Amino acid sequence: MDEQHEDVSVTDAEGRRTRWIETVTVVVLSVTAILTAWSGFEASKWGGAMSIAFSQASSARIEASRDAGAAEALKQIDLSTFTLYVQAVAEKDTQLSDFAEERFTDRFRPAFDEWLAAKPLKNPDAPKTPFELDSYVVPGQKEAAAADARADVLFQVALRNNQRGDNYTILTVLFALVLFFAAFAGRFKTPRIGWTMLVGAVVLLGVGIVFLATFPKLV
Repeated sequence: MDEQHEDVSVTDAEGRRTRWIETVTVVVLSVTAILTAWSGFEASKWGGAMSIAFSQASSARIEASRDAGAAEALKQIDLSTFTLYVQAVAEKDTQLSDFAEERFTDRFRPAFDEWLAAKPLKNPDAPKTPFELDSYVVPGQKEAAAADARADVLFQVALRNNQRGDNYTILTVLFALVLFFAAFAGRFKTPRIGWTMLVGAVVLLGVGIVFLATFPKLV
């Protein structure tokens, strides 16, 4: 009679342990499934943000290239006129030098006057050409620099978004391990092995939750 009572007690204890394992397993699987879906959603959102940032950076590069090309074309006009002026002065052709000077553009004239006032033929510290002076500004030059700087910022944003998307992808792999351990926890006849698998799943789940809490969200 005592042996039967002992067998029943052992069976009841094993049954309770089995039910506890099953209950904890269901909770772990449910939570992990939700967090896995959320991580996949975030990875997708950050991937989209990365694509948008890369696209914006490319557009800014194109804008910078266009502005730089227009500025360079205008600069070539001033450079050609100034070259003609220097050649005429060197040849002491006053008529040609006056002709070239009259055709200086409004953007080049202030820099030329400032350069001339520095007496470049006598002053060794004078700028070599008017084009080196800050007063010479070609339309589109500042715009090109600004667009180029904006492209650099957007490119870095795209790389950062890509890394964040990768972080969430890695997190889904971690949660997949949680699902694996939790799913096999109840398959073992030995409760100790089952609890070991389940504890491992819970630990991995906790690590994943910590990472998930610290990662930036994009909803």
